[in-house]
Amino acid sequence: MKKLIISLFTIAFVGYGAYAQQSPITVQKSPTRHGPEKGSLIIIGGGGSTPAIWAKFLELAGGKEKANILVVTTASGDSAEFSEGTMRAVKRATGVENVHILHTGDLTVANSEKFIEPIKKATAIFFDGGRQWRPADSYLNTLTHQAFKDLLDRGGVIAGTSAGASIQGSFLWRGDTSGPEVLVGDHTQGLGFLKNSVIDQHLLTRNRQFDLVDFIRHTPELIGIGLEQATAVLVQRDTLEVIGKAYVAIYDYNTITGNGVKHVAGDRENFTASNGPFFFLHEGQKYDLAARKVIEQPNRRPAATTGAGDEDDY
Repeated sequence: MKKLIISLFTIAFVGYGAYAQQSPITVQKSPTRHGPEKGSLIIIGGGGSTPAIWAKFLELAGGKEKANILVVTTASGDSAEFSEGTMRAVKRATGVENVHILHTGDLTVANSEKFIEPIKKATAIFFDGGRQWRPADSYLNTLTHQAFKDLLDRGGVIAGTSAGASIQGSFLWRGDTSGPEVLVGDHTQGLGFLKNSVIDQHLLTRNRQFDLVDFIRHTPELIGIGLEQATAVLVQRDTLEVIGKAYVAIYDYNTITGNGVKHVAGDRENFTASNGPFFFLHEGQKYDLAARKVIEQPNRRPAATTGAGDEDDY
């Protein structure tokens, strides 16, 4: 049985982080409500990717000739430091040879200048799947965490699949060390590339579509995003766009409480809200994260699935 543990302490500190400790992270005011002011995020629901997702990642990484990609394998555990499977998959999918592994499970290493040198030269980061509490343990509030943010500030792209998707949110969902069935557990702070957010993955395949509803009902400042497999969202500033095979669920307090705006644009319904606790977006649709409304876009035909699978990730 899935467990949702929401304490007053947890809710009170969602926006401020669970750990009150000194760190090199610089938190600056931003005109964006959720997305990065500069750079791009690609957040993938696990279970493989599509050609369109990889093409967008390659484009934002600088193209085949200029891309310098680091694959962060920490979520997969200590043995992943010596496993080149995901690195080879990224090379095959992008055609880029300049792809390398970045891995540590040690906060001291992650807080060293030597470890962050490759990040300073990178144009793109790819977080692999596994368990999302591991990169939280390894990188949260370290020099590495700041280096990731600096990469965004210089226009780079951060992508991640499955656990590598959830870690990009500010609130860490399914972050309990005992297992992913505990929705809010002993790790609740993500790396926060997508501010004021909580992210779930493998949404429909694992019947998780209702898991975020009660949490967002109690934390109206957060936006909830649920991603089906082989499906991603591209976030640039406060605009979210769906890329991939299936659907993305949006969880907004106003939708859940029935206060979302509903109106008809011409002869088509504008799905700014729904009659249920969440609503779906498909490939090509865009969403304004700041205004909490769908941006009208023409329908597009979903692409086929390809790429390395990560069906065992959480």
